[in-house]
Amino acid sequence: MTSAAQSTAGARSPLPPHLEFRSFVEALREDGDLADIEAEVDPHLEVAAIIRRCYEKRAKAPLFNNVKGATEDGLFRVLGAPGGLSSDPHIPYRRLARHIGLPPDAGLGGIIDAMLAAKGKPLIPPVRVQTGPCKERKILGDDVDLTKLPSPLLNRADGGNYIQTLGVNIVPDVDGRWVNWSIARAMVHDKTRLDGIPFAIAMGAPPIATMAASMPLPAGVSEAEYVGALCGSPLELVKCETNDLLVPSTSEIVLEGTISLTETAKEGPFGEMHGYSFLDEADGLPQPIYNVKAITHRTGAILPVCVPGRAKGGPDETHTMIGTLAAAEMREQLQRAGLPVLQVFTPYETQVIWAVVQVDRIRLREMKTNAKALCTAIGDVVFRQKCGMQVHRVLVVGDDIDPFDFAGDVTWAFATRCRPAEDEFHFEDVPAYPLVPYVSHGPGTKLTGGKVVANCLLPAEYDYTPETQAWVTCDFANEYPEEVKERVLQRWEAFGL
Repeated sequence: MTSAAQSTAGARSPLPPHLEFRSFVEALREDGDLADIEAEVDPHLEVAAIIRRCYEKRAKAPLFNNVKGATEDGLFRVLGAPGGLSSDPHIPYRRLARHIGLPPDAGLGGIIDAMLAAKGKPLIPPVRVQTGPCKERKILGDDVDLTKLPSPLLNRADGGNYIQTLGVNIVPDVDGRWVNWSIARAMVHDKTRLDGIPFAIAMGAPPIATMAASMPLPAGVSEAEYVGALCGSPLELVKCETNDLLVPSTSEIVLEGTISLTETAKEGPFGEMHGYSFLDEADGLPQPIYNVKAITHRTGAILPVCVPGRAKGGPDETHTMIGTLAAAEMREQLQRAGLPVLQVFTPYETQVIWAVVQVDRIRLREMKTNAKALCTAIGDVVFRQKCGMQVHRVLVVGDDIDPFDFAGDVTWAFATRCRPAEDEFHFEDVPAYPLVPYVSHGPGTKLTGGKVVANCLLPAEYDYTPETQAWVTCDFANEYPEEVKERVLQRWEAFGL
């Protein structure tokens, strides 16, 4: 293989964790939230099994430093669960917070606020630099061989090894005026070909770029410019070796090539974000071929890997990133539509198929509306826009319900305030999300419908004031005078409780 190390790489100062993946890994290590695994681990299912269990146990992010089959020039180590949740109940979202430069104790509301902070700010175009760490080593032309890389098999029913699960796909618009960043999987097909849809892939890109690529920004908005607005400074990009696309200069690994307009190959199946790998999809589906003409990478490159599945015990990046950032954009669009929305969240327990929309009940009273009008307006915004593509059920709750507390507040409101049928408003003329199992493998049409808005507000809440609330919530926080609660808490330990 032809490799070239760049002497300038060692002279640069490390960037903050949200602007450089390598710094992000080091920050996790300093947080005590990273496990360095030096034992040899097999990329054939074993790597994925460890990562999946890390999600479910909310364990440290595993960094596999000795992946069986890794090449001599450093391709590659593997980092699993970079967007998983921490076992520390006080800072469960610290890996997500690290992605966007927030303190480790940031909550989901703060993370959503931060990702929306660039709205209304001037976009800051990226700057082009001559070189960067992603150019430390280069594999070009006939030396490219994807089959020699330890690309992991993630699920036993998967159709092949997936080298791309968390990289940033960089694809130009047809007319070349806009370059879109997104995240989509890619499976190794043979020596130089992948089955998937990317044009260039930056793996181990700056964490904040990965977050922006996960966010359903409106068409025409450049993720690179949005990152600049979020950070207040331009992102550094470097030109690919074989085309004119620009990629983040600090990326761990860059695959580049040309997508075929005529060639296709079967891709998948793949264990999806909803927790299923269907056996009747064993033959896969035809997808465009993309021919890899060059690989550039850092010395000791680290491949970030997501292993999608059930959000049992803890979610993976398909939930924490895609779901959370879709919720952020839904909130923005609902508020822009003039609706009295305070917060939106896609609960991880629902595989991010549901969204909880929290409304301001004082403003709701001022609107002089009703359940049908409110839920129809919310459904029209969510289900008819890109940000709500994956969502099939919306729960509308009041401001006394914490949308981030699914097991407690949200379930209580849904179970006690939503009357089946009369409080449910169905949408059958909107696009369905084909990956949802009851769409792809259930009754009814596969392309439209199957979406509903559930009114979890009692009739009295549409005429709500704090003075006229018709009930007292029966829990410790709400049912007892402050002096009684304070006295109980002061003597709690003395009671031996």
